Amino acid sequence: MSLSLNQWTTRHWTLPEAVDGCVRHGLEAIGLWREKVAETGLAQSVKLVRDAGLRVSSLCRGGFLTTDDGTAFAQALEENRRAIDEAAELEAACLVLVVGGLPGVKPGEPLPGAFGRDLAGARERVAEALAELAPYAGERGVKLALEPLHPIYCPDRAVISTLGQALELSLPFPEEQVGVVVDTFHVWWDPRLFEDIARAGSRIASYQVCDYLHPLPEDVLLGRGMMGDGVIGFRPITAAVQAAGYSGDVEVEIFNAEIWAADPDEVVATMKARYEEVVLA
Repeated sequence: MSLSLNQWTTRHWTLPEAVDGCVRHGLEAIGLWREKVAETGLAQSVKLVRDAGLRVSSLCRGGFLTTDDGTAFAQALEENRRAIDEAAELEAACLVLVVGGLPGVKPGEPLPGAFGRDLAGARERVAEALAELAPYAGERGVKLALEPLHPIYCPDRAVISTLGQALELSLPFPEEQVGVVVDTFHVWWDPRLFEDIARAGSRIASYQVCDYLHPLPEDVLLGRGMMGDGVIGFRPITAAVQAAGYSGDVEVEIFNAEIWAADPDEVVATMKARYEEVVLA
């Protein structure tokens, strides 16, 4: 497995700066975000990555497919088709899907006056969306990667909370169309984690690492830390992912205000050292 820089770890780098940083630090892959690609332009982003000889370990993100409004659901499907097209152009290993929370609840915002509490229905709409999107992705050589998020994000970001749930949603589709993400921050707590990693096998489309800080900051979205700074034991998870057959890139994806404010080159240097010292099995 090879180390990859997820762009959000060095959030303030532009895409050209992130590509240059990967090259200078000897990394072979980069995880891209659609916002950063849009800033640079898709065609130029493709050229920059290819000219640098980098792999795109993932494109983040598609998803947000749980709305119970028919018009909004159709618009979400169309937006995800655009994301699939971008992933195809970038030759990304996968398009990460953050499936969305309860209908009407917006990420990071207070509860609105009216919103949907039908959690089961929201999960059913994810399955309906996959039935529409998986064949489209397959025709373009793109693998959709369902990412379960820690249960604290269930209301507003992802009604899929465990690797097992993500795996069950993926099974009706060919594994080249739909896979799953193992992100240590989100799944480290799950008592069925190792069983489900083994069961996922070749459906593991992405392995992402960062640490779970304790206590979490007031904004829990920013509770991701550099590996070794939190509570996660990485080596057993890495060993399980490897034993399941995963040999792709390992992305470091960190949402953390202090890390974002630090010198990005120092962040990447620390990331490389911690990967060797803390993550590798």
